[in-house]
Amino acid sequence: MTTAETPGASTDILSIANIPVLWVLAIGVFGAIILQSVVYMRAARKAGPAADISQTELKQAFRAGAVAAIGPSLAVVLVSIALMTLFGTPAVLVRIGLVGSAATESASASLAATTMGATLGGPGYNQSVFAVAFMAMSMSGAMWMISTLILTPILRRGDSKLRRVNPALMAIVPAAALIGAFASLGIAELGKTPVHIITVIVSALVMGICLALAKKFDVAWLREWGLGISILVGLFVAYAAHTSGMAA
Repeated sequence: MTTAETPGASTDILSIANIPVLWVLAIGVFGAIILQSVVYMRAARKAGPAADISQTELKQAFRAGAVAAIGPSLAVVLVSIALMTLFGTPAVLVRIGLVGSAATESASASLAATTMGATLGGPGYNQSVFAVAFMAMSMSGAMWMISTLILTPILRRGDSKLRRVNPALMAIVPAAALIGAFASLGIAELGKTPVHIITVIVSALVMGICLALAKKFDVAWLREWGLGISILVGLFVAYAAHTSGMAA
């Protein structure tokens, strides 16, 4: 005579991670993102003439944004494939692909699993732990959105005041913030392994070469594709360096 299994004790995570309701919610999120993108693009086209931006320049901006998104998206895709066995496709598509970052979301889920005496994908990782980890990931992503909703109006008021004091300052601050953000991310990778060092240096050199060639020969498409090219070259170099044994 067998005893009934405790609810939530099953380790068959994918049976609940891919239930139809999660797919419906994931598709709904993607639908909202697509609708939002269409609304923004239409608004930009209408507002372009008032800002002295031609339709040709708008098309170039849209194309540059789309191309620049390819490179970073490759890293997200690779991480998503690795995480699908832990969280299922709908959760990964929404949490990792659209909201937050792979590192942040995985850390939230790992902390939640640890509080229940389990590890992600390891001993004790059952359906109950998955539900708690999924909730932790969702709460983490929700706080990103709530913080943006609250802080955006505050930052907008600060932006208006700074523009009245010194208009040129607001042209410097965003650029400095982006440089600082990417520099901190790059520096954080340098101390891990020689592979990381080589990858960062090669990617930076490739990006610099692309920008220099684009400026010298007035090649607009190379400026647009520079980021994607540098990331692809960086991935190839990282793979080659790792297989050569430099990761040790």
